[in-house]
Amino acid sequence: MNFTDIVQKRRSIRKFTETQVTDDELHTILRAALMSPTGHSQRGWQFIVVKDRQVLTELAKCKTMGGDFIATAPVAIVVAYDANATDVWVEDASIAAVTMQYQATELGLGSCWSQIRLRNNADGTSASDVIKTLLQLPDNWEVECVIAIGHPAVERKLQDEEKLAWAQVKNI
Repeated sequence: MNFTDIVQKRRSIRKFTETQVTDDELHTILRAALMSPTGHSQRGWQFIVVKDRQVLTELAKCKTMGGDFIATAPVAIVVAYDANATDVWVEDASIAAVTMQYQATELGLGSCWSQIRLRNNADGTSASDVIKTLLQLPDNWEVECVIAIGHPAVERKLQDEEKLAWAQVKNI
């Protein structure tokens, strides 16, 4: 599968089979993330691999909505960053997260991004703070997102070329 095919095939998958993601697959996904470009080569991220069912369930409850699927994923990767390392930590963490998703697609796995930064749980506590407490991360770290990964339980159609918003592209 070439990159053009991967881009067209990658879709958000929120339902997974019970088949586990192998250590080799995880290694390949994390290798891709660790090769991601960063501002000034800071590489200030931390990727926390979560397989423990109870921790996955707690991650799914860290914000009011949009994270339930994490509880049923075989694995999730928390994308965190030392916010003091650089002023472009959000961009660096996002690039790494998307790189993981494309790599997962190439391996035949499904994934879905759960936004954490700027989200809160029911009592108003920031979702990032909830996760930092759960995973015992330092105060200066921020959580950008959680990427749930697994074998897709549903087959999604390819991205529809007819729906591409070419009108949003300007040539000067």
